[in-house]
Amino acid sequence: MSGAALDALTSAGIAHRVIRHGPVRSVAEAAEAIGVAVPDVVKTIVVRRAEHDFVFVLVPGDRVISWPKLRTLLGVNRLSLPAADEAREATGYERGTITPFGAHTAWPVVADERIRGRTITLGTGEHGAAVALDADEALATLATTIADVTDPG
Repeated sequence: MSGAALDALTSAGIAHRVIRHGPVRSVAEAAEAIGVAVPDVVKTIVVRRAEHDFVFVLVPGDRVISWPKLRTLLGVNRLSLPAADEAREATGYERGTITPFGAHTAWPVVADERIRGRTITLGTGEHGAAVALDADEALATLATTIADVTDPG
């Protein structure tokens, strides 16, 4: 398997393992197919701060974005989720496959603090596949802002 995400991981020297799992319809299905706990399936969510200004938010699979916490952290009054086509244009990836690695633009990355110290899985830019890697190494490579930005799902 190759592609922008895996090329970016390899170029950064981040050890990773590609896992092909086939089609899934939810985070719980993905966790089962991959063989990991739900919190280890990390969702990469594209959030719009302003027109043509986005941020990647890394969210454990069992949690959701806390909009008040994220707005406070980013110092803005309003955030929104872009439409699927706008997210693809901003990242180069379809929803369900998005990852900060190899995206068209290196948007800032915010990660929920619960991701630290774990082996996590992220999208690969391709449906039916994930990549397992060390969260701390990935977060350092991405120059991530780490904070409490989620609520229980």
